[in-house]
Amino acid sequence: MRKKTLSGTILLLFCLLSSAGAQVIARFTLNVTNSISTPVYIPLYNITTLHDSAFYLREVVGKDFVNIPFQVENGQQRFLWWIIKPGDKHKRVFELCNSNSRELQQKQPLNISSKDGNVLITSGASRVIQYNYATHYPPKGIDTAFKRSGFIHPLWSPSGNILTRINAPDHYHHMGIWNPWTHVLFQGKEVDFWNIGDKKGTVRFSNIIDTYNGNVYTGFRALQQHVAFNIPSPGAETVAMNEVWDVRVYNIAEKMWLIDFSSSLNCATDSAVILKEYRYGGFGFRASEDWNNSNSKVLTSEGKDRKAADASTARWCMIDGDMEKGHSGILFMGYPTNYNFPEPMRVWPVDANKRGDVFFSFSPTRNKDWPLYPGNNYILKYRMLVYEDSITTQQAEDAWKSFATPPEIKIERLEK
Repeated sequence: MRKKTLSGTILLLFCLLSSAGAQVIARFTLNVTNSISTPVYIPLYNITTLHDSAFYLREVVGKDFVNIPFQVENGQQRFLWWIIKPGDKHKRVFELCNSNSRELQQKQPLNISSKDGNVLITSGASRVIQYNYATHYPPKGIDTAFKRSGFIHPLWSPSGNILTRINAPDHYHHMGIWNPWTHVLFQGKEVDFWNIGDKKGTVRFSNIIDTYNGNVYTGFRALQQHVAFNIPSPGAETVAMNEVWDVRVYNIAEKMWLIDFSSSLNCATDSAVILKEYRYGGFGFRASEDWNNSNSKVLTSEGKDRKAADASTARWCMIDGDMEKGHSGILFMGYPTNYNFPEPMRVWPVDANKRGDVFFSFSPTRNKDWPLYPGNNYILKYRMLVYEDSITTQQAEDAWKSFATPPEIKIERLEK
């Protein structure tokens, strides 16, 4: 106990000494009520041109300072990202300070690797999510038309439970977490990218665009192709749509994962693509075989349970249940700019497959067509909060609000 106290004292003295002579570049103030850790970001273009190795971020806590892990996103614009942990005070103040000490930065807690046909993201010794880019074949004796690449499985809970399932005997085309479309009109013919067993189309991985890693988030971008069979002629294959997945895992609380999923669709030819109205299609989740109607539950943002959720619309949907290692769950969140938001859902009935197997999908085309035209990008954004035990309705609402409407940040530039 004495050694632990001494270490804490040394760390506090280090933080205070390093902060005492710090030159404050900018101060960020925001009012936030968050029961769940919240990723936030600000543009850096009008704040500083310093390299991220030349500054650090700290939170002002009374008369003290706490160093905060941060990450700089470089692209067409430059953004500073950090995580706001839940706190007692609504008003939070952060300072960006000039420093050449890399010791002020925390070691990266997340890691990403690519091998054996998959991209794996881990948090310390725990596995978080796996994206499969190699072609996966169905069980022996099943039509190879069900082969598939470009899907997420497994998705693990923080305790190690596997939440997803692939190639279930009742639906061999179900692939963990995936994003195909069912009734699609392309060049005058109907194509099905969801029920690939009918041999009208499929979705294939094309290439990994990039991977990224840091103190706040880790992820990858992958290009996938929606391939139409027998178009324009029997035996031919034509790419109807290109799709880019951007999957990002944030470094938040120990017993939770926070994962962003973004799909950007565009026409691959000069022909428009019409995603026709149907109850299935879009962001799908086939749950673990552990869950059934006696040990799991569904709750939507509109207060609907599993019996009433199907075909309703919602901002979020929470699913959890008993598993091998305790109780785990996922909160699925939709983004306000998504097509047909708040989106209709497909939720299997309580007697699905006679045991109440769990399937969930945000299905924006459930009640109307979605036309896609050449030259445009069509983006869908979702966030998943993966948790142990359970979360409250208020926590679910807080998590969705931080995704849909991040807190407003007041920026004061102080460096001359």
